[in-house]
Amino acid sequence: MSVQGERKRLLDAYQAAIRVVGGRECVARYLNNNDADFVTHVAAVGKASVHMAAGALEAFGTRVESALVITKRGYDEPLFRPGAPVRVIESSHPVPDVHSLAAGAALYEFVRTLPPDAGLLLLISGGASSLTEVLPEGVAEENLARINSWLLASGLAIGAMNRVRKRVSRIKGGRLAEALKGRRALCLMISDVPGDDPKVIGSGPLVPHEPDDIDVSDLELPRWLEALADKAPPLSDERLFETVQLKVVARPADARNAAGKALAADHRQARVHAETLEGDAAKAGAATARRLAQGPAGAEIWASETTVVLPESPGRGGRCQSFALAAALEIAGRDDIVLLAAGTDGTDGPGEDAGALVDGETIQRGESAGLDPRRCLEGADAGSFLDASGDLLNTGPTGTNVMDLIIGMKIG
Repeated sequence: MSVQGERKRLLDAYQAAIRVVGGRECVARYLNNNDADFVTHVAAVGKASVHMAAGALEAFGTRVESALVITKRGYDEPLFRPGAPVRVIESSHPVPDVHSLAAGAALYEFVRTLPPDAGLLLLISGGASSLTEVLPEGVAEENLARINSWLLASGLAIGAMNRVRKRVSRIKGGRLAEALKGRRALCLMISDVPGDDPKVIGSGPLVPHEPDDIDVSDLELPRWLEALADKAPPLSDERLFETVQLKVVARPADARNAAGKALAADHRQARVHAETLEGDAAKAGAATARRLAQGPAGAEIWASETTVVLPESPGRGGRCQSFALAAALEIAGRDDIVLLAAGTDGTDGPGEDAGALVDGETIQRGESAGLDPRRCLEGADAGSFLDASGDLLNTGPTGTNVMDLIIGMKIG
């Protein structure tokens, strides 16, 4: 098959993966197959929140008395029936701001003022940590964006970043349970983290935490951030979690397996890897491309949670685009390798592109437009090069978020 044909196969596999972990479908399927008759109110937070809430209302019908949905700006969609008791708030991601504080206050108040006999369905997906926040006393508003801008540029893994966030919050790290006040709650989550740990997904607002789960003593934090990292109050009573049920309804492994199944449909080899690609995005992209080049023919599929250390004035693009451009440099001139690197939520970094799909002619196409791939990589500007080469992917909101997906193909 030609390179163009293989590019289409990788895109089809990516779409197949997205369908399997769709927020609407996963939530509706779980609720239709499990007893949750106590639920009368719904709160959904994250980039997949609109789809997850739509799945809940689909399963519950008119039984839901009220629903609060908090999503990324531009991710609201008309998925609810006319007259449904749903309030949608669009907030800020990846860097929180005053909208995140307003959304956090709305979430806390929504949960706090539920009737004593009410049951809550809390739906959490990736992005929740940025979209909602309630700051502890003594932490000024202006510190919020500063903290998260530093974290996003630090190169820290998501687990480490969330440990810091939990130290400067009144809703993360299980603290939303204070507002719940012992009411029954079911928390359904779409995992966007390695290991699918509920404590890490959305910073675990209704998940009990041990001291080690919020320990930051092993991290090299700037002094101003260290001073803020002890402001969050301790939980008043660990028994607050006795009425909370937790369930992960979609995982990165589900997406990987679906992509593998799609690529193996024509009886060609598709190897699905359990390992998560981590570390520096450019280094991981180059290493993955070399691995493809040295390996046997067929497809290779991974979940990815890489990082990018940002320069003072970063350009366009996120970690998937850096990964893809570094891979493109390794396979330049070859006609037997294609690689897709994309966020399953439809977003890679602060822009609107999901990622990129590159091949052996990517570098030539971008250089023909006058751009230097290595300079773009160093300046965190991979998106500009990949735009010029015609390799960016733009999907719009996908309704889910299960980490990044890497699909490589060596044509045999």
